Amino acid sequence: MVMMDSDLRRPRILRPTGRIFTGRVVRFMDGYTREMRVGQPILVAVMTAASLTQVLTLLVRMLLKAGGAGGPARRSFKELKKGPEFLVTPMRLRDAEGQLYEVELHGHLAQSAVHPGDHVQLTLRDQGDPDLPPRIERIVNITTTQWLTPRPPTVWSHFGPPLLLQAFVGVLVVVLVVAWVIAV
Repeated sequence: MVMMDSDLRRPRILRPTGRIFTGRVVRFMDGYTREMRVGQPILVAVMTAASLTQVLTLLVRMLLKAGGAGGPARRSFKELKKGPEFLVTPMRLRDAEGQLYEVELHGHLAQSAVHPGDHVQLTLRDQGDPDLPPRIERIVNITTTQWLTPRPPTVWSHFGPPLLLQAFVGVLVVVLVVAWVIAV
């Protein structure tokens, strides 16, 4: 007769279903990078508006016969479509009943902010994929009374201020031309 030791079984890891979860940090798993998807309609709109600004800048330079470099090279459509990579750190927690849960921390967080054993309250968001645990939006470290917000990159931070500024100027030029055409 073979006897099974119940301590050898792996604990069942659950996923929180509510928006707020309170528990103790058990450990941080090894982090990995994940690529954020960039929607093609957003990328096409930003690139088109920014290209309009570039064309207008080139025309003004030609009219003023100002030579020189056209500024730093812009990233290609393919590079921008790839999207930013961000750090994903799976995190294991235990609730008051001793059950083990897993959530994901996206982006970076100060190393001294949360330690194993800390009592935390998490605000969670479903990722829309049943294979992925919920991601952390905010952490209240009850042990240290700190409020923490992980900051993963966004599509807008991936585009960068220069490209977004060019796109804004391009949209502004289109609005001014349309307003002028309507007024005339």
